Amino acid sequence: MRLDSVIFGGGAAGLWLLDRFSREGHHVVLLETNDLGAGQTVASQGIIHGGLKYTLSGLLTRSAISIREMPMLWRDALLGRTTPNLTRTRLRSDCCYLWQTDSFSSRVGMIGARIGLQVKSESLEVDERPAALANVYGTVARLPEQVICPASFLADLADQYSDRILKIDAKNGLQFNLGSPGEVESLTLTSPTDGRQLVLRPGQVVFTAGAGNARLREMVGLSADVMQRRPLHMVLARGNLPELNGHCVDGARTRVTITSDIDCDGRTVYQIGGQIAEEGTSLEPLQLAERARQELQDVLPGLNLTHVEWSTYRVDRAEGATNSGTRPDSIQVLCAGNVTTGWPTKLVLAPILAQEIASRASSPYISAEFDASPLADWPRPDVASLPWEEPDRVWWMLPESHAVPVRRAA
Repeated sequence: MRLDSVIFGGGAAGLWLLDRFSREGHHVVLLETNDLGAGQTVASQGIIHGGLKYTLSGLLTRSAISIREMPMLWRDALLGRTTPNLTRTRLRSDCCYLWQTDSFSSRVGMIGARIGLQVKSESLEVDERPAALANVYGTVARLPEQVICPASFLADLADQYSDRILKIDAKNGLQFNLGSPGEVESLTLTSPTDGRQLVLRPGQVVFTAGAGNARLREMVGLSADVMQRRPLHMVLARGNLPELNGHCVDGARTRVTITSDIDCDGRTVYQIGGQIAEEGTSLEPLQLAERARQELQDVLPGLNLTHVEWSTYRVDRAEGATNSGTRPDSIQVLCAGNVTTGWPTKLVLAPILAQEIASRASSPYISAEFDASPLADWPRPDVASLPWEEPDRVWWMLPESHAVPVRRAA
């Protein structure tokens, strides 16, 4: 089957690029070996960042510059004003909140955070605050940063292009035929369900498979050392909790980032990231959960954590390698032969990655209408479950802590 493009990886980056290529007339298919979004996308907190948290030092950083246009772009897509049409993507919240711990450096950071960005914070009166922040002392700001449900976003795009998305067995059912390293002449797929084969002859191949990019690059004769992994250990809490989406900052760092959703049994679930998730990689799950409880008691005075259940999960942020091993400032794209490898760095930057890859891609060379009939009986991947909906996830109750002085958040 002749194609203009083959995309590997059905996360945010791959699906956004699939939409872009399809609208531009490419004969394109997307290949996914796991569930759509498994790994980084479905494990993300879904915040459409505008860069404000990257200016807490008072400087307009390169990370903030690369991300500052994203909230409006996503907002237009979610309203159906632009492409891709994401009107069926579930919005968890239309805004986030930013509050601070009671330190002078934090107060300075809140002032410095307002420079040079499209996203502007709005200080709230006490009676305007959400219930979870009712007892916070000091400034609480509202940010026009929307929060989406990543699984709903994945399902939205997947439904629009279901005829072009195939499930494969990348370990045992994928073979590349190379003219030279990085030059793919064809690839042979073996169906994971019935063993039949499909030969694809693409003009270009794009890897947007996150951590999977390393092995894919090795399979086409390219180096895997261009990728790095930065681990996170995220915390989940579920129970009778108030809705909350936002960041507690301490100086120039994001102490905790909390997003909330409702699970299938009607319980509120907190997804807890930020500094605690980065530092928690060295902790065991129970240790990290106890630390998270202490953090919530500290940054959310008065929050009732009685009868709350806890769990944790680990996820690697796979990115293009940097010399320092720190987070890249923006997307990263590498080209070799007819193979392009891309990492969006963050969910919110998927549109920029798609634009960059599309701008480098050759124009469609097949003029006929795309015929998906040879793919009709091929298996399709499901959308990955949200972390708290995984059927084998273990939850536990923490022993009630003794009363300790609580430093109020401000």
